[in-house]
Amino acid sequence: MKSDKRQSLGRFGEAIALNYLEKNGYTIQACNWRSPYGEIDIITLRDGVVVFIEVKTRASSSLGPPEISVTLRKQQHMRQAAEYYIQQHPEITADWRIDLITVQIRGGNFPPIIDQFENVVS
Repeated sequence: MKSDKRQSLGRFGEAIALNYLEKNGYTIQACNWRSPYGEIDIITLRDGVVVFIEVKTRASSSLGPPEISVTLRKQQHMRQAAEYYIQQHPEITADWRIDLITVQIRGGNFPPIIDQFENVVS
């Protein structure tokens, strides 16, 4: 099924993003955290800031770069989910932001292209 393929690609992209984040000084707090507003792919902590991460993965460029799939509606859901997480964790007094990590899978032995966009939802 197509959705199974998409889920598999998404999990693969999230694994790549986790590795990237850990190598860049982020401490992983949670993965695939569910809220009434949707799922937060990765929640991290870095330099005292809680960072909510949305991961978008593409295996082809035919639909354009992964970041264009983050619509205004998706941004609203990301913000609501992050705010809900903060409400559910009153011990968190740190600043927070929402980042986007895009993973573009390339064929052959080429490494994926990973980009991080900070503070994508204000």
